[in-house]
Amino acid sequence: KAGQGGRYSYKLLATSKTSTMQKELQEASDGGFEYRDQTVFKSTFGGQEVVCILERDKEAPARKYDYKLLATTKTSTLQKELREAGTAGYEVMGMTVSKTALGGKELVAITRKAK
Repeated sequence: KAGQGGRYSYKLLATSKTSTMQKELQEASDGGFEYRDQTVFKSTFGGQEVVCILERDKEAPARKYDYKLLATTKTSTLQKELREAGTAGYEVMGMTVSKTALGGKELVAITRKAK
């Protein structure tokens, strides 16, 4: 298929705000992209940004997901939130630990469930 750029499309999302990442991840999912991986990198503002890699297979039927991001500085809170998400049908896709601009650490878990 000349001129169409191949079978796979990729999208990179990067933000330091969990609410922004969840919104952008959901919009990408609604457009047929699926979560593949995540990492963190240091931003110019002193904090760290979560980066997600998304993929769309142009030859496969699009699967739609609801994404939920969980972010906290406490492992006990994350455990409680993961338990609640699991009960609601979400599965964990990935997790990172990043530094906040104030020097603390934040645990970020990305979960999803099929629509």
